[in-house]
Amino acid sequence: MINTISIYCKNNQKRVEVPIGSSLLDIYEEVGEPLTSRPLNAQVNNRTEGLTFRCWQDKDVEFVDYTSSSGQRTFVRSLCFIFSKAVHDILPSATLHLEHPVSKGYYAVIKDEKPLTAETIGHIKARMQALICADLPFTHRSLRTDEAVQLLRTQKMEDKARLIETAGMCYTSYYELSDYANFFYGCLTPSTGYIHLFDLVPYANGVLLRVPRPDKPDELEPIICQNKMFNAYKEHLTLQQTVGLNNVGDLNIAIREGMAQEVVLVSEAMQEKQVAKIAEEIARRYQEGVRIVLISGPSSSGKTTFCKRLQVQLITNLIHPLGISLDDYFLNREDTPKDENGEYDFESLYALDLPYLNQDIKKLLAGEEIKLPTFNFETGKRIYKGQTLKMRPNSVLIMEGIHALNPELTSFIDEQYKYRIYVSALTTIALDNHNWIPTTDNRLLRRIIRDYRFRGYSAEETILRWPSVRKGENKWIFPFQENADAMFNSAMLYELAALRPYAEPLLAEVMENSPANAEAYRLLRFLRYFNYLPQEALPGTSLLREFLGGGSFKY
Repeated sequence: MINTISIYCKNNQKRVEVPIGSSLLDIYEEVGEPLTSRPLNAQVNNRTEGLTFRCWQDKDVEFVDYTSSSGQRTFVRSLCFIFSKAVHDILPSATLHLEHPVSKGYYAVIKDEKPLTAETIGHIKARMQALICADLPFTHRSLRTDEAVQLLRTQKMEDKARLIETAGMCYTSYYELSDYANFFYGCLTPSTGYIHLFDLVPYANGVLLRVPRPDKPDELEPIICQNKMFNAYKEHLTLQQTVGLNNVGDLNIAIREGMAQEVVLVSEAMQEKQVAKIAEEIARRYQEGVRIVLISGPSSSGKTTFCKRLQVQLITNLIHPLGISLDDYFLNREDTPKDENGEYDFESLYALDLPYLNQDIKKLLAGEEIKLPTFNFETGKRIYKGQTLKMRPNSVLIMEGIHALNPELTSFIDEQYKYRIYVSALTTIALDNHNWIPTTDNRLLRRIIRDYRFRGYSAEETILRWPSVRKGENKWIFPFQENADAMFNSAMLYELAALRPYAEPLLAEVMENSPANAEAYRLLRFLRYFNYLPQEALPGTSLLREFLGGGSFKY
């Protein structure tokens, strides 16, 4: 009888024999504790598992700490469980809503009979700290879904009950902490003691749950001002409450009851109202001197469709829009700056010919005609095809690109001429009251579909490229988002239900031995909670058509 299994540790390329059924915690010690900081989960055959997971066959294992996005998710998920337990203990009749990330933390609202005070927040924080100091285990359980629904309803968690009831799975997993059960969709740390640092502070009408920095885990993320983003989230949350779609369980029920078209129409109307409002503001500011509209946002935020819809709305306001592509102002390839690895850094602001761009803008604002450059990406050279551009008396320039909100981009142009817009998919619909949907997941799913349908990339290639994309966004986009005069939320209440049929087959193609498999598998499990919404319900002008195809605009 074989009593051992072989484990290959990818962290230090060490292979060990361990007793069959060993936990990942046991295996971590056997392979020599290869990380410099405490592990939070592990990739087992390229699938994320909690450290209490037991191995019964030979496996490849890679341990993960807080410096990785997967480790951060496990840490934050565990911290939120502790937070919800502490609120339950201090305010038994209260309802906790973990709404969305903002200001480098996570915003939450605690609804109770009495207003939330600083003293009460202090009591909740103290209870969280006590739970952490006690180093209590998170116990993983599994129930038949109908029994889990009953358990949730007895604990007055109707939002979670609706979600798992409509997701259609036979069994549902959950965790217990002492006598408190809750559902967090993904693995937790083995115990509360793994949470080494946090804070809970008053913020707006609720609280901000603060977490460590990924690059310096012994320091808290600094609180940064993000009032415009916070208000953009709030506006959409108000819409959700108005139509009664507070979470995915509500959306699933609406789809099942034949209300999909109504949900789509309301979401689309909300977006068009946003676009029209921004166009009207630009028209008003035109009278004060605005002549340039600068549009920025992260990857797959829908900037292209937003630009096209904005141009339509500007025309209805008697404004003539002219477009300039920032990509055409790239430096010639040999002049492009290089990154720390010696590769051309096309994400850098300094990959653009800033003096030349500002010179052309100045000429246009002075009423002069310019020769439009075109950048040939095959040769890496700027060329001219005889195209010219000149502004009319009622024209505005529309310029879209990742650096558009960076003040240095148009530093030679007077501020009175500029109007800045930030576009992003600020996902507001949540799985349930305690599980928000990261905007990065929403955008990644959009990009996976678009890259496959229109650029010939597989889901594996897109997933493997995503960390580099995110690195560029953190450096060149996110620091400048609060510079915007307007913030456009491109996320739809219904969109993940519409994206699911397109994303699932692409994610399923990722092989188990691929480094992209952990992320593909995580996204597949996440999408299971959404009921399908048919594509024919989407209008041709929908922003989602930029990713799915079949739209009215040409891209």
